[in-house]
Amino acid sequence: MISKNVLNCKMLIRIFIYDDSQDRRDSLRALIQLNEEFVCVGEAPNCKNTIYEMKTTLPDVVLMDINMPEVDGLEGLKLIKTNFPKIKVLMQTAFDDNEKIFTSIKNGASGYILKTDRPLHILQAIMEVYEGGAMMNPGIAQKVLDYFKPKPVKSPLSTKELEVLEMLSEGLSYKMIADKLGVSYNTINTHTKRIYEKLHISSLGEAISFYYKNIKG
Repeated sequence: MISKNVLNCKMLIRIFIYDDSQDRRDSLRALIQLNEEFVCVGEAPNCKNTIYEMKTTLPDVVLMDINMPEVDGLEGLKLIKTNFPKIKVLMQTAFDDNEKIFTSIKNGASGYILKTDRPLHILQAIMEVYEGGAMMNPGIAQKVLDYFKPKPVKSPLSTKELEVLEMLSEGLSYKMIADKLGVSYNTINTHTKRIYEKLHISSLGEAISFYYKNIKG
C-alpha cells in the first residue's frame, strides 16, 4: 500500500535555482518553501555544471538567471533544452533587454519574468510553465507582441504621389484631384502610372490596399 506521504511527494513540483547572488537564491528558496506544492531540489551560482545538476536533481522547472559569471543563463538554457527538453525553464533577469528576451524565447524558454516581479507573480509563473503555459511579465509580453507586429513597408513614392494616392483612396476621380491640386488631368494620370510602376501593381484596388496597409494604417 502506498502511503499518503509518498503520494504527496509525487505531487511536488521540483525546482532548481540558478542565480549568482546568494541572497537572491536564499530568497527564492524561502519563497518556494512557502508553497506546499513546490520543493527546491538544488541551486547554483552559474551554469558550468548544468548537465550534471539536471541529471542528479531531475527538476520540473528551472528558475534561470541570465547574467551570471563563467557560464550564463542563455548558455544554460541551450544546454538544458538540448539535453533535457522536457524540463521547463523560466528565465529571470533584472533588465527587460530586448535581445536577451528574444534569444531566450528562440532557445526554448517557457517564460520570462523580471526579478522585480512580486513574489506571488513568481509562484504563479512557476505553476504556469509547469502546466505547459508560457508565462511573461506584462511589459515583456508587450515587447514580444510589438516585435511580431507587421512592420510598415517604406513607401517608394514621392510626396506628390503620396498625396495623389491618398485622394484616390478617398474615392476622388482623376479630374477631381486635378482640380483640387490645380494641375491637368494628364498630370494626375502620369502620377498614377508612376504609383503603379513603383509599387509593382496594376490596379487602383491594389494601390488603395497598399495605402491602407502601409501608409495610413
